[in-house]
Amino acid sequence: MAVGALRSREYRALFDLIDKLRHQGISKYVDLPEIIVCGDQSSGKSSVLEAISGLSFPTKDNLCTRFATEVVLRHTTGTTSCVASIPPDPKRNELEKDTLALFSPKIDLETLELSSVVEEAKTWMGISDTNAFSNDILRVELCSSDQPHLTIVDLPGLFSGIDNNQSESDGDQVVSMVRSHMSRPRSIILAVISAKSDIAVQSVTKMLSEIDPKGRRTMGLITKPDTLYAGSESESNFVELAHNKKKVCRLGWHVLRNRDYPERDFTGQQRDEAEHKFFSNGPWSTLSPHQLGINELRPRLSSILRKQISAVLPDLMADVTAGIQDCEKQLSLLGTSRSTASLRRKYLSRVSHDYTRLTEAATSGHYRDPFFGDAMTESGAARRLRATVERHYRDFEARMLKHGKTCQILEDGTEMPEKPGNHNYVYRSDYAEKVKELMRRDKGREVSGTFNPLIIGDLFLEQCKPWQGLASHLQARVSADARSLIKYILSETTAPEARDAIRGVIDERMDKITDLMAEKAREILRPHINGIPQTYNHYLTDTVQKVQQERRDAKLKEHMDCFAGNRMGGYSVTPDQLRALLQDQIEPNMENNASFMAIDFSEAYFKLAAKIFIDNMAQLVIEPQLMEKLPSLLGRDAVDGFSDEYIEKLVSESEDSGQKRQASQSKLHILTGCLGDIKSLQNHGYTAELSEELTPKPGTNADSEHTQIEMETPDSLTPELEPETPETAQISKKTKKTKKKKSAVHLPGEEDPPKDGSWAVEDCENMPEWQIRNYQWH
Repeated sequence: MAVGALRSREYRALFDLIDKLRHQGISKYVDLPEIIVCGDQSSGKSSVLEAISGLSFPTKDNLCTRFATEVVLRHTTGTTSCVASIPPDPKRNELEKDTLALFSPKIDLETLELSSVVEEAKTWMGISDTNAFSNDILRVELCSSDQPHLTIVDLPGLFSGIDNNQSESDGDQVVSMVRSHMSRPRSIILAVISAKSDIAVQSVTKMLSEIDPKGRRTMGLITKPDTLYAGSESESNFVELAHNKKKVCRLGWHVLRNRDYPERDFTGQQRDEAEHKFFSNGPWSTLSPHQLGINELRPRLSSILRKQISAVLPDLMADVTAGIQDCEKQLSLLGTSRSTASLRRKYLSRVSHDYTRLTEAATSGHYRDPFFGDAMTESGAARRLRATVERHYRDFEARMLKHGKTCQILEDGTEMPEKPGNHNYVYRSDYAEKVKELMRRDKGREVSGTFNPLIIGDLFLEQCKPWQGLASHLQARVSADARSLIKYILSETTAPEARDAIRGVIDERMDKITDLMAEKAREILRPHINGIPQTYNHYLTDTVQKVQQERRDAKLKEHMDCFAGNRMGGYSVTPDQLRALLQDQIEPNMENNASFMAIDFSEAYFKLAAKIFIDNMAQLVIEPQLMEKLPSLLGRDAVDGFSDEYIEKLVSESEDSGQKRQASQSKLHILTGCLGDIKSLQNHGYTAELSEELTPKPGTNADSEHTQIEMETPDSLTPELEPETPETAQISKKTKKTKKKKSAVHLPGEEDPPKDGSWAVEDCENMPEWQIRNYQWH
């Protein structure tokens, strides 16, 4: 197969794909690449369309088009055909869509006259005095051997004047329609500027300055240049405009000469000859030939649109994929229809299954399900209940050790903290005075020098007062996290209208769990606060002996330091001195000895009891009362016990939900089909750019082949173009003198290319397309 035929087939596949996607209704959900023709009324838009396509559109002045017209041109070697249809507004109902599908007017292939087709389309669309505009589209597809592959959308002309045929309200609707199309980021704007009016007063330029101020996706098209007086300042201004000096368009400018009234009966060939003759003389001849005339405009527009389609296909696929995922999520939330009792029970069973599955995963720490998301996000972390509960356990342990005592006892001589905060610090000797007073009041028949065992209970009871508050704090935090998990689960598994009712059922049961946790916490705290310490753990005596030994060692070291010898680390002490040191550690005061011993046992018992209480809060309160019961709050057994009447109150479906489900199903069907079409095209390799097209072969006359490279470079890679100043123009002239036949590659830091739309290109082999700075090969 010849390369030209292969390219033609590939290009057509690209254009046909976008057309197919558009008419499947995907443009309602994602933006599609398209060329939109915008301009003021009487700017010559209809004449432009007629010149491009050969179709004869109504061209009456002050004629306000009431709908958008899509012109589809396809190159074919077969029989010429022309078909008109009306793709309906996606908001129309099925009956209206079926009715519009019957629209099939006859078109004369000799004249390609569309005036009657346009009038007939108005009737089918229901356009009247009360319904002046329609969001339906008139689609005209023309296939012939002299057509390029091109699809363009012609929008109603902008106007500000009011007469019997068009009102101020009509003008506002046109502005709204045009603005909507221009604002789509994948649309290429073909801005038609009439030379009969100053560019500053034309409505389309004002809209361009608002929507595409830097001209990134705009191509300017000057019409009616023959209406300018030769040599006038106005003519000079428009010529400069075409050179891209006054208003920069990244896709450049083009100039067309429209047929005037005496030439209204000219054939297409006669029109082209008159246009060529006009551009051959005067200031317009200073422009590149590829910027002039209809024969250059057709392939230029086709190239722009084709490359735009190729460039956005990956993003388009990503948008479609995201739309499919959104639909699937929405349909999952809405569930199946709930119009009958059995369907409602089935729906609630599905919600119950999802709830149980996700809560079991969250409490066990298995986070494979997509529901759990990214652990580094706030939402993802909140859904990992096991992880948050484990953090609360560790935090509870730290709080118990730091804040679990009424007062912190410091050894004598220890430096008091500068910022005690909420802690109540006391030295051991001072605390002993309080203990001695308590011992005097609780004195029994115990031998002097010992203490009543109940003293330990009294001291411990005073020290463990913060425990209840710390335990309540732990329960509150864990309960809040569990409720947060429930909220996240229901937000992704239930329909919005049923969510609150289902959550009400779970919250009611959650309240009971909270009460049970509080009761269980009081139960495990009760042995610690009844005033009778009891343990058979040898850790108690081991701890007391260890603490006392550490205290004796510290005291002995303190005294031994007084006998330090000259040798490093050595001591010089007599046996009598050593005996005196040991005797000094004996407490002769029996009351002091008893109080110190009571403090040591009380502190040791506190450590032992605190460890037990910390473990019991996790093992006997949180785990069995909350974590194990959480999945059953909406378990299968609970749902099976609900009556049909109760289930109807919980999950009955509104009419709005049914409509949302139907809309989501329709959207999913459209997007799924579109995704398959895009993948099919990619699998055939039609989206790949042919490197031969961008790289002229040695010895090839690119000019004769009308090879064009459009400025459609990614914004992130291409420096912005600014209007040329006298200084930059002077630099440009010097550069042209010193650098002959410079490549069109524009790298960061280099001089901007000329704004006249062309570069002289000789050697561009291995050149990435995005580096080519304009659309002309010389």
